[in-house]
Amino acid sequence: MIEILVLGEIENGEIAPITGELVGAAENLNGTVGLVLLGKGLSSQAQSAAILGAKQVFLAENEFLDGSSIDAYVEAFSQVCSQLQPKIILVGKTFLGQNVGPRVAFRLNAVVAQDCIEIGHDMATGNLVATRPVYGGNALAKVMFPNVGPNFIIVRGRVYEPAIIDESHVAEITDIDVEVTQGDIRVRHVESVAQDVEGIRLEDATIVVAGGRGLGGPEPFESLHELAALLGGSVGASRAACDAGWVDHSYQVGLTGKTITPELYITIGISGASQHMAGCSGARNIVVVNKDSEANIFKDATYGVVGDWNKILPAFIETVRELID
Repeated sequence: MIEILVLGEIENGEIAPITGELVGAAENLNGTVGLVLLGKGLSSQAQSAAILGAKQVFLAENEFLDGSSIDAYVEAFSQVCSQLQPKIILVGKTFLGQNVGPRVAFRLNAVVAQDCIEIGHDMATGNLVATRPVYGGNALAKVMFPNVGPNFIIVRGRVYEPAIIDESHVAEITDIDVEVTQGDIRVRHVESVAQDVEGIRLEDATIVVAGGRGLGGPEPFESLHELAALLGGSVGASRAACDAGWVDHSYQVGLTGKTITPELYITIGISGASQHMAGCSGARNIVVVNKDSEANIFKDATYGVVGDWNKILPAFIETVRELID
């Protein structure tokens, strides 16, 4: 019997990183873990999923599960959950997970908690407990689930370490029948627009250089790109910088942006609002450059420099360039 079910995801033909993170999160709970993949032609992905640590991998294949319709995935996942009847269902806070998880929970009359950053069990009752940001990230709420299922948890990416791949452990791979027809699809896919990304994706970067309102405009971000290129990293931004139109919102780090876990996070002119820190709290080392010595971000800094970024940043870039050369 599968007690914890993970909704796996496929990205560019490969198992998406969020899948390993969800299996890692599931391993912290008591129960047998199953992993389901939705799609078509899943044989190669099934082999990769089988070594992630789940006891059983379920393949739900259908011609309409080709990535073009969320409705098809909602119908298929509803059928999978109804057949397996797991007590706990873990879904990633991704485009697929945010659209499929809550809709399936509604269909099954289940409890759901969004944007969770920690899950565990209450010591006194044994009930499932999830922690999630509330009030724009200014506080954390612990929500307790009833001791019956199914209970849906939408888990934020990058908050759990991926499950350790063990090639000696191969899960049982099982096909599971789902029936999805044209009649189940009410939303028509019109067009896909791809955005070109230069260099390393912000979410995958081990070094991130980010700018905020203190930069005063879009031009300084050219220097941030220069520094990031020298370090082999990526460029990020605060919400204020994105809202001002200085950079695209795809650069945004924070509660309503992207969650990052780099080895090194360099911030220039970012004050450190709680909403921003919610997206970078997993950074191993935070280096802060800010003229305001009372800026909140210094509380989380590994190293801090109080001063005018106009003088500090050019010197820093030149020093890095000399060290590389």
